[in-house]
Amino acid sequence: MTAIPGPPQSKVFRNADLPDLFHHADALAIGRQQSAVKLTRTQLTLLVAGAAATALPRVRVGQDFQLLSAVSALAYAGVLLATFGAARRHAASHWQLNRSAAEFIKSMCWRYAVHGAPFDLAAPDPDAVFVTRVEEGLRELRKVGWRDPREQGAPALRELITPGMRELRARPFTVRKETYVRDRLIEQRNWYRRRQETSRRATRLWSTAITLLTLLALLFALLQTFSVADRVDLAGVLSASAAACLAWSEIRRHQPLITAHSLVEQDLMEMHVAMENTVTERQWPQAVYETERVVSPQHTDWLARLRS
Repeated sequence: MTAIPGPPQSKVFRNADLPDLFHHADALAIGRQQSAVKLTRTQLTLLVAGAAATALPRVRVGQDFQLLSAVSALAYAGVLLATFGAARRHAASHWQLNRSAAEFIKSMCWRYAVHGAPFDLAAPDPDAVFVTRVEEGLRELRKVGWRDPREQGAPALRELITPGMRELRARPFTVRKETYVRDRLIEQRNWYRRRQETSRRATRLWSTAITLLTLLALLFALLQTFSVADRVDLAGVLSASAAACLAWSEIRRHQPLITAHSLVEQDLMEMHVAMENTVTERQWPQAVYETERVVSPQHTDWLARLRS
């Protein structure tokens, strides 16, 4: 009796299967993002502290020295130093460039591993086409300021095709489709859903804070109008605090990202249904290409700018 072959063995594909160059760019992006966010938070905090020190009643030390005025001056000097440091380090731009590099490499690796266009079976030499396309994309990023670590002599970062990528590419279509849908498409859908919830919570928090601070500023301004509370300029402090909250919310782009992430998640849901039910092996390379286009940071950023 001839044994009936079972279903092809499933394959799990994770970030660990991506090349070292992706991990290097990803780690740099995370570090630069944390640095840029911390720097902006420090600047806004110092501005509010400077305004608060100026608004409080004067504290004289000795005959002429005003203690709180000195604190305010130090806070504003700290803002200037932080701004100068930001201009020198370019943390925000390096964050965006390394994130673009990491996501570009990741997307190309997925397309190669599951036969997405242009790395499908019709490609005469998929490995060569893959390396060429990746290098072309990274060359464009270098033109706008991305620092390629391979130029500083890091041989471990030069290998772009990992054993995990080759193993998944060699699997049958059903296995590649299952892996891509589960480990890439569904993972991205869940990520965008989580980001929506995070942005909604942050929007509610900062909107509430801005509203309360503005109402309090209005109240103290009215009290000062009628000379009820004229010893402390709390209206100015509260106004500066509300402005800082508004600036932070705008920098983090919570509101436009809610809409952008929602639209991307909807597109991925439709692609998920199509891949599970209607996409054939012949249509598969183009379907993967379109999915990777939708999850690209550039597409999300375009949607966020469109909706802001």
